[in-house]
Amino acid sequence: MIARILKWLMLLQVLAVLGLAYLAMQAWGVVSPMLAVLLALATLLAARALIVVRNFWESRRLGSSVPPEYQLGVMGTMRLFFGELRATLWTSSWGMLRPRLHAADTIAGQGLPVLLVHGYVCNRGYWTKLSRQLARACIVHDGVDLEPIGADIEEFVPQVALAITELCARTGSDRVILVAHSMGGLVARAWLRHYGAARVARIITIGTPHHGTALANLAAGANARQMSRVDGTPSGWLAQLAASETPELRALITSIYSHHDNIVAPQSSAQLPGARNIAFGGIGHVALASDARVLRQLLAEITIKSEVVQPPSAPHFA
Repeated sequence: MIARILKWLMLLQVLAVLGLAYLAMQAWGVVSPMLAVLLALATLLAARALIVVRNFWESRRLGSSVPPEYQLGVMGTMRLFFGELRATLWTSSWGMLRPRLHAADTIAGQGLPVLLVHGYVCNRGYWTKLSRQLARACIVHDGVDLEPIGADIEEFVPQVALAITELCARTGSDRVILVAHSMGGLVARAWLRHYGAARVARIITIGTPHHGTALANLAAGANARQMSRVDGTPSGWLAQLAASETPELRALITSIYSHHDNIVAPQSSAQLPGARNIAFGGIGHVALASDARVLRQLLAEITIKSEVVQPPSAPHFA
């Protein structure tokens, strides 16, 4: 569904560019058609950039304090902004338009199979870059497309359960690893509440608002309301989810997050007590699953052999 919506939005953007180019030639006296198109594209890009700026501004205004070791200078701030803008443009204008994953070289693969669970208003195309890394490592994996896009998070749980069953049947494995971005992490926790830990070895969440995000108050859908945070208080659904979890279940979860997340606000909402929390700096929300540093950490978490692993000794900077 989201791929179809994005294709229509892309068509509208193409028509908008052509309309702006025509206006530039007729009303502004631009002689060159190529220059007119470039000016129209620059206008569209500026509009997309303003949306990213607005999200960063809101997330910082409503955000948690950034530890001194993760503070960014001017260059780091610029890399943060342009990295998130690039990731947003690539994901919405290409990756999610073609929601395909890369196949591992062998069906047997290496280690446990991985199920990828996307976030709010996304599809499996969000995982293209991680999928390429997993395929190169011969790790069998698949993704789930959560629909309808504005549904209650509880409605996504059976979809994840079915995807796990099919992935286990295809690989002959009795367990999987769940890797989930943003809202997908809450879907994974909701699945864990309903089905228990028998079929999951590990859950890795990336940029998940475990305690809600104030920016969800501005979004549409039942799932957005469940992710909301009003006056510093998580939604009732989030509170019930947290109350249902035992220390043993929390110990299965690794939460990877960024102190500069531009959607999760406050950023500390991604820290989950009882889980293994791994912080990064200088990475935006959409860019989390395509940043090289996070991808290396994800592969390490997916292929980890030991039961207990010490957290990284040094912070991850931009």
